[in-house]
Amino acid sequence: MRKDRLDSTGIGALLAVSLLLGFNQIIVKYVNQGLQPVFFAGLRSTIAVGFVGLWLWYRGLLRRVRLTDLGPGLLIGVMFAVEFLALFVALDLTTVGHSALIMYSMPVWMGILAHFFLPGERSTPLKAAGLALAFAGTALAIVSRGSSGQATLLGDLCALIAAWGWAGTAFVARKSRLRVAGPEAQLFWMVLVSAPILLVASLFFGPLLRAGLVPMHWFWLVFQAGVVVAGGFVTWLWLLSVYPASIVASFSFLTPLLAIILGYLIFAEPLSPSLIGATVLVSCGIVLINRRV
Repeated sequence: MRKDRLDSTGIGALLAVSLLLGFNQIIVKYVNQGLQPVFFAGLRSTIAVGFVGLWLWYRGLLRRVRLTDLGPGLLIGVMFAVEFLALFVALDLTTVGHSALIMYSMPVWMGILAHFFLPGERSTPLKAAGLALAFAGTALAIVSRGSSGQATLLGDLCALIAAWGWAGTAFVARKSRLRVAGPEAQLFWMVLVSAPILLVASLFFGPLLRAGLVPMHWFWLVFQAGVVVAGGFVTWLWLLSVYPASIVASFSFLTPLLAIILGYLIFAEPLSPSLIGATVLVSCGIVLINRRV
C-alpha cells in the first residue's frame, strides 16, 4: 500500500539499506586484499547474473529482458562496468571515506544531465544550490587528502569516474527504451554485460589472486553478489514503490556518512576536519537536490 510519509518500517528499512551500502565499501576494500579489484568486480557481476535471473524468474519478469533492448542494454552494461571497475580500483588506492563521499556525488552529475537532456527535469534554484554544495564537497574531498598517505589522488579520481559511470547508468535507464522494461530488467542487463567486460579487463590489471587471499574473501564475494547487488536493490525498489521517491532518495546522504564512520572504526582511517566538512557539504547538497518545492 502506497504511503505519503515514512513510518517506523520505512525508516528501519532505509537505515538498513544505507548501512548495507556503506558496509559494502568495507567489504570491497577487505576482499581487494585477496582478489585483484577488477577480477573481483567481474566475478561479482558473473555470480549476480544468477541471483538477479532467479529473481526475475520468481517474479515472472523474464519476459521484460528483450532482444529489442539489446542496444541500450549493452550501453547500460558498459556504463555499469566502468562504474565498478573504477570503484573497486578506487577502494584499492584510497580510503573508504574518500571513495564513498566522492562516489555519492553522483546526484551532481545526474542533475546536470537531467537539466539538459531529460524533459521536465530542469534545475530549480533550490536544486542548483544543492548541486553547488555537493560539487564543492566533492572538490574539497579530492584536494584535501591529509598527510596519512591512505588517500591518493589517483584513487579519488577513480572514485569520481565511478560516480560518472553511476550517473551514466541512471541516465540510460531514464532516457532509453529500458525505462519501460523496469529496474529489475535494467539490473539484469547491467550485470550480464558487465561480467565479461570486467573479466577481460582484469587481465590487464596484474595477477588475479593476491598473496593475502583467505577463504573469507570468497564468502564476502558471494555476499556481495547475492545480498548487496540483488537483495539491496530489491529492497530499494520496494521502498520506492511504497514511500515518496524524494524522501527515499534523500536518505542516500546516510551511506557515505556511515561508510566514513565504518572506515574509521574498522580500518582506522583518519577523520580530518576537511573530510568532515566535505561530508556536510555533500550531504546537504543531496538533500536539497532531492527536495520537492
